[in-house]
Formats: sequence, C-alpha cells, structure tokens
Amino acid sequence: MPNTVGILSPGDMGHTVGDVLRQNGLRVITCLQGRSQRTQQLAEKAGIQDVPTYPQLVTEADLILSIMVPAQAMSAATAVAEALQQVDTPLTYADCNAIAPQTVRKLGEVIAAAGGTFVDASIIGPPPRNPGATRFYASGPDLNLFSELSNHGLDVRPLSDKIGHASAIKMCYASLTKGLTALCTELLTAARVLGVSEALTAEFQLSQSALFERMEKGLPGMPPKARRWIGEMEEISATFAHVGLTPNILTGAADMYRFVGDTHLADLPPEARDQFPTLAALIEIFAKSLKSQ
Repeated sequence: MPNTVGILSPGDMGHTVGDVLRQNGLRVITCLQGRSQRTQQLAEKAGIQDVPTYPQLVTEADLILSIMVPAQAMSAATAVAEALQQVDTPLTYADCNAIAPQTVRKLGEVIAAAGGTFVDASIIGPPPRNPGATRFYASGPDLNLFSELSNHGLDVRPLSDKIGHASAIKMCYASLTKGLTALCTELLTAARVLGVSEALTAEFQLSQSALFERMEKGLPGMPPKARRWIGEMEEISATFAHVGLTPNILTGAADMYRFVGDTHLADLPPEARDQFPTLAALIEIFAKSLKSQ
C-alpha cells in the first residue's frame, strides 16, 4: 500500500489527481524544478508538497505518477531513473501520459534499468473532480501498488500484464474524441469561409442534433488545450503507423490544433470559462484568422 505518491507534474490534470489522493488519505509530493508559476500555484492549491530535488522525491515516494504533455514524458522518466540510481530505493513509476505503445515500452526500459518497477497507465476522462467521470487504465507485470489507488479515490482498471496495452487504449480512444473535435473545428471553419454556415448548422440540428450539441458544448473550451493536444495527435499517428495504418488522419488533427494554437484563444487558461466564446463566435474567429494568413 502506498503512503506517499509523487506527481510529475501537478498541472491541470496532475494537481486534481493529487488533490483526490490527498483527500483520500495519501501524502502527495512533487518536485517543481523548472515548472511554471501556474503549476506551482496549482500544486499549492491542491496541498501537494514540493520537495527540492529528484533524489528526495524518489526517496520519499512509494509511487510516482507521470502526468504531463507527451514531449516531456521521456525526459521526466530519465530524470527519475538518474535519481533512482543515486539513492537505490524501491520505487514504482507509472507513466500516465498520452504516448504511443512503442514509446511507452522504451520509457519502461529506462525505469527498469534503474531498478524501478514500471506501470503503463492512461487516463480517459476529465480531471477527476467528480466520481465516475475518469478512468485510469493500467497494464504491466506488476500492478499491485498502482491498483491500490482504487482505495484512495481513483477508478483504476487493470487491463493485462503487457506494457503498451494501457497506452494503446488511450491512443485509440483519443483518436475518436480529440480527432473528432479537430474535424468538427475544420469543417465548421470551412463552412463559414464558404458562406454556408447557417445552412449547415440547420442541417446538423435536423439530422445530427446530438453531435451538434456536443460541438456547442465542447468546442468553445478547446483552444486552451489545443497546444497540448498537438503532441498527443502525433503520438496517435505514430501508433497507427506502427501497426501499418495511415498516420495521416491524425497528423491532420495535429495541424488543426497548431492552427488553433496560433490564435489568441489558446492563451486563455482552462479555468477562464467566462471568457470562452460561443460556438458561432469561435468559428468566426477561426475564419478571420484563416483569411488573414
């Protein structure tokens, strides 16, 4: 049973996970070396304790959860592995990031070479503020310690003893949810530029009402997350290419999130919901941005 859990990094998802674990009886720590002021504030808000060095983090933590953008996953694992070699202490490291199965297997080798136990994990759903909204899938040969988090507020769902399975389910799931968001953003922007926005909206309300309602609810809050989703789409592309399928659908989604990331809306913090535009206003901004290029 873990007594202390380390979170790398306590950003939008990570600080909420840490807060849930803390409220359910665990000590939660982090190392904020090189992290932004906002991340530091989120950690403080969640009651996550900052320790000054990675060797201290791996010494005090029984389990570390890596929750960050895909591009940082390997560097975080490498930093933990180097610290682990310095202190020679038992540690379980769970990579919870949206990365390709072949990437996560390489990452697991880094942790294992340093003497740690590795868990492949993935998160499906929003930050776990409400019970039942978020699932933590896990795979690997030793899931005992990670599975204990089910007793501390998280919904942990073991898949198999194979590293890569938890990442695979995330890649396939997010290709639908975030890939569809990218497609909807593109087609609505195109319709606005082509002058058929009102007619298309009326048709969607008639024949695709549930999907259009999802667009109205979901798209306005997407821009603050767009830059983080670029790397996730690229990891999904790599996943599909690895099994012999086309990577192009999701590289296109990555391109759409780059486009959105270049607008001023991407600078809004995710919690600034009162500043999010309506769907119609959002698409108007995108259409004007497109015309100005």
